[in-house]
Amino acid sequence: MELFAPHAQVTLTMLALTGTVFGVLALVVKREAIGAAIRRVRREFSTNLGLLFVNLVLLAPLFALPEGIIGDRIVADAALTDFWSRQNELVVLALAILLFDLVVYWRHRAEHSRLLWPIHATHHADTALHWLSVQRKHPLSKLLSVVVDIWLLFLLGFPQWAVAGAIFLRSWWGFFIHADVPWTLGALGKVLISPAAHRLHHIRDEALMGANFGNTVTLWDRLFGTYVDPAEHLDCETGIAEGTRGLLGELGRPFERRYWPGKGRTPLTAQVESAR
Repeated sequence: MELFAPHAQVTLTMLALTGTVFGVLALVVKREAIGAAIRRVRREFSTNLGLLFVNLVLLAPLFALPEGIIGDRIVADAALTDFWSRQNELVVLALAILLFDLVVYWRHRAEHSRLLWPIHATHHADTALHWLSVQRKHPLSKLLSVVVDIWLLFLLGFPQWAVAGAIFLRSWWGFFIHADVPWTLGALGKVLISPAAHRLHHIRDEALMGANFGNTVTLWDRLFGTYVDPAEHLDCETGIAEGTRGLLGELGRPFERRYWPGKGRTPLTAQVESAR
């Protein structure tokens, strides 16, 4: 049990902080409709809470192994480390966030391919999107993000504080963009992924689901042609054709017959077909 205790403590602290922040946000935005909103998300919230426990407590020691190996094996050139130490700290942090989001963009986009969609579909299954939907991840998808997301920052020699800062800001922004608020963020939403833009990514429409892959900034979606303005799709219906599942159903989802080779399409292939 000592192996899991630190992860449980960190997870409980994170839940307490995010739950307070987004609980207050929900009260302010929903007001008299808060009761109906809670009833609507209750079942899927429980599933997401279960997946969070599996990923961040039960399997966290296993995930720490490849993460540690990556950190130990990828050794940046000393000249790069020295270069970052001489730069303005705000510039270093901004670049770390941008490059981190670049890797996340391509990893996320790859998860919409036929090969990886079975492990990513769980994340899109919520029909009542809410702040804890960010933690609705199959363990195999979580493992992929642990292995892939951070390697570039290590390779380029970014200081540990910048890596930690990028991870922290991306994590909190992830909670925010999954919140059930129809906010486009106005002019700021042209630069940052807004809750409305990310909700569009979760829309129950396979073609439009293949858009807005970024977590924090819109830059990479705009550069690689996958950004779609969410203004015409506010409060859109979310979910996937395969339907939502309980905890055990989501853990078993990638192994369902429907996801076997040659079965069906993925949101990304649907987007490509719709563009023809």
